[in-house]
Amino acid sequence: MSRADWVNLLYIVGFTLFIIGLRGVRGPRTAVRGNLIAAVGMGVALAGTLLDERIGDWALIVVGVVIGTAVGVPAARTVKMTAMPQMVALFNGVGGGAVALISLVEYREGHDIALEALIPIVFAAIIGSISFWGSIVAFSKLQELSWAKRRFPPLTLLNIGLAAATVAVAAIIVAGADAELLFWLLLVLAGVLGITAVLPIGGADMPVVISTLNAFTGLSAAAAGIALDNTALIVAGMLVGASGSILTKQMADAMNRSVANVFFGGFGGGAGAMVAASDDDVDRTVRSTSAADVAIQLSYARLVVVVPGYGMAVAQAQRAVADLAAELERRGVEVLYAIHPVAGRMPGHMNVLLAEADVPYEQLKEMDDINGEFARTDVALVIGANDVTNPAARNARDSPIFGMPILDVDKSSSIVVLKRSMASGFAGIDNPLFYDQKTSMLFGDAKASVADITSEVQAL
Repeated sequence: MSRADWVNLLYIVGFTLFIIGLRGVRGPRTAVRGNLIAAVGMGVALAGTLLDERIGDWALIVVGVVIGTAVGVPAARTVKMTAMPQMVALFNGVGGGAVALISLVEYREGHDIALEALIPIVFAAIIGSISFWGSIVAFSKLQELSWAKRRFPPLTLLNIGLAAATVAVAAIIVAGADAELLFWLLLVLAGVLGITAVLPIGGADMPVVISTLNAFTGLSAAAAGIALDNTALIVAGMLVGASGSILTKQMADAMNRSVANVFFGGFGGGAGAMVAASDDDVDRTVRSTSAADVAIQLSYARLVVVVPGYGMAVAQAQRAVADLAAELERRGVEVLYAIHPVAGRMPGHMNVLLAEADVPYEQLKEMDDINGEFARTDVALVIGANDVTNPAARNARDSPIFGMPILDVDKSSSIVVLKRSMASGFAGIDNPLFYDQKTSMLFGDAKASVADITSEVQAL
């Protein structure tokens, strides 16, 4: 076999492992193995790239791998689960930025680039730049940096103008204008578009934004693979692009909105939030409770549904919740977990947290499966979930989340909400559920509160 044949064989093995690994991450039981398989596939693909006769500088590639490993491994091992959405956004952005830089290098070093290579180079540059700068803004919002916490008005007209200018410059480059300055202008216009597209989007939409930018990075990588004639990069990019696109569609459907609506009218802030917060028809009496009272309710219940949210992640209360559930199950109480598709700040955030606490996968119920169970639920235990339980989504037409499918927590016989304070959720809107006559509020750190409830249950 020639060297080219070995390269192709290694690429086939590599992207086969990518596909097997992607299939493995569909569930918590096989997710770790799936990640390891995909990592091995990446190693095989890298080996194939190094064997390619067109690769002239091994040392530079090795240095890049060493630097990336030195930065990536400690960062991934030390990041807290509460900061995982930010990490995902940042890593995704780095991928898009890398593709944009590769496109720039290919354009600068190319002479009389064939049209079938020039088009994917330009496409990769645009999408990669949008993904990088959009991901930086998403990271800043998730990290709650002071400038990113501001409310930005919709920038629709500006975005349309930037998109038109980007397409125009791209067309000029593809038409044959050989000017590096134009390519830099293309990267700048696309980057500004990535920033202005994400800036006005509210916090509740971040899971959709993350999955969309992830799909963009995959598509840009696939385009770069076409330009470089690299089979492994094409397949890997298409896998990421396709899976990210499907996930984006699922996230948008879960919110009863289109992707276009997410990017041109994000939740949170604005007049709708103010109206929802000042509705004079709502009795705003809050009923506080104690760990002992909650323990009695839970101990004598037949069905308890735990509704986790970002507050559980912040308090790192997932193991305490699992311990409470185990104690209740020993008393014959059925415990289920209601998982909203956009709970937390990235797709699957709650699933990852609960899987980390060894919660049985069968007890994790998606929204469509669990909503029919709330009518027979004795106690719904809401832990730091705000927007995904807000009844305003069903009945308040002036609410910015009107029409978003929610967990039907308010249909339970009794509701206990664990929160630090009465502050609104990430979407920045009030939640009438907290004033429902069936709702009791247990204020404090979620981890400590759950531990107190567990102790009270054991003492009964």
